[in-house]
Amino acid sequence: MKDYKIRLGYVPVMRDTFPAGPAEAMRDRIRERVEEIIFGLDDVELLPIDGMVDKGMIWDNADVPALAEYFIREKADALFFPHCNFGQEEVVAKLAKEVGVPVLLWGPRDPAPQSPDEFRAYDIQCGLFATSKALTRYGVTFTYLENCDLDSRVLKRGIDKFVRTASVVKAMKHMRVGQVGLRPRQFLSVKVNESELLEKFGVEITPIWTDEITSAVQKFRTGNADKIGIVKKMELPMAMAGIKLEDHGPDPAIAERMADIRSKVDCSHITEENLEKIAVVELAIQRIAEINELDCLAFDCWSYLSGTFGIAACFILGDLIDRGLVAACETDLHAAITSRLLQAAARGKSCPFVADMTIRHPENDNGELLWHCGPFAASLMKEGVKGSICNCKGFYEIKGGDITLARMDQTGGNYLMFADQAVGIDGPKTNGNYVWVETSDWPAWERKFMYGPYIHHICGIHGKYADVLKEACRYIGNVTHDSVNEIPDHF
Repeated sequence: MKDYKIRLGYVPVMRDTFPAGPAEAMRDRIRERVEEIIFGLDDVELLPIDGMVDKGMIWDNADVPALAEYFIREKADALFFPHCNFGQEEVVAKLAKEVGVPVLLWGPRDPAPQSPDEFRAYDIQCGLFATSKALTRYGVTFTYLENCDLDSRVLKRGIDKFVRTASVVKAMKHMRVGQVGLRPRQFLSVKVNESELLEKFGVEITPIWTDEITSAVQKFRTGNADKIGIVKKMELPMAMAGIKLEDHGPDPAIAERMADIRSKVDCSHITEENLEKIAVVELAIQRIAEINELDCLAFDCWSYLSGTFGIAACFILGDLIDRGLVAACETDLHAAITSRLLQAAARGKSCPFVADMTIRHPENDNGELLWHCGPFAASLMKEGVKGSICNCKGFYEIKGGDITLARMDQTGGNYLMFADQAVGIDGPKTNGNYVWVETSDWPAWERKFMYGPYIHHICGIHGKYADVLKEACRYIGNVTHDSVNEIPDHF
């Protein structure tokens, strides 16, 4: 199960030359509101600095080494610097630089001055300008939220979006992508530069031999699943030579998986034999992914399973996605990476899908059919649709609503991240898995994808996360956001 927890370093900031009393009161008000917002988000943990610095607010450079060590030790995924008065820009910049994670900069609006004789105790916005300059000087990428009231929707939405951004950045770091089998020979479009992915993004492509899946299937069928990967995490004949395995009968997990699949879709169109194959291959892939610590995978869905087991891979891939393991078809590694980032943006609450952009809507010039032969997660099924498995492929339309469409791709070492918004609409019925979408200007989308560096595959997820991916690109580096519509550069 993937870990979607975001550990947010919480670092209130003050200026020591301003009165401490008002700053302390503002500190408490901010903390109360932030905790209220965080409580409404799933799996976010605040890492406070209470007891580590005077008054629980940073201002002294001498505190930076200990705080940096604390946040690094606690594996903070991001830092939040709420300003309780003008703040102290130097200490913020130095701490942020040292920890090296996404940074959220914000402070509340000051109360209105009460008289000409009053000394303003905060000047928070003024300090935010100073801090932003210091962060820029130190080469720290940061996200800024509008100087707003504590009860503003801007703050609530901004923290939610920032947490999602941090989730995407976390997913990209040290991502391990399994490549199961080869790409289809004629699919020049899914070629990747493995060295660049590692050098530019830290993304590792991990080859998985199809024989390893076959061997794992055999172990599940003979009750030896606990022996999978016991020799150097490999399932090749060379690793298993000399190891004798007794036949204990099928692992109970196979029957359990078959029953679970039956509970989700109509299986009357396939044989029990093929349903067993679907279930056991799923289990084998999951186990191989687990022992190789894969975050996602791209799968040879054309030849391996049909040649070895006589089944298509389509429903298997969709069901793996439903179980948390992103699996892209046609060995499309860029699609696997993009889908994993979408999964992180949604924080695991919705399933990504990889679709072909196939035909235009017959009645809506801004509509397009997003389709594939059957690898979409059954949890995405449109309400009222009775999904089925036909020829080992998922047959069901998926739901509409807001959909983020994205693809990371490259030519000549120039990486772009297309991320834009569409809406699911009604359209003619067809086979496989599909959803009709409406864009703001389909001809513009069409030209965007024709001129590249994109292909006919697009990744989607329900929800509005194009702005999250755009912001994440700033932190990831070496990749530029791209879109047809103007995606806001603020939350």
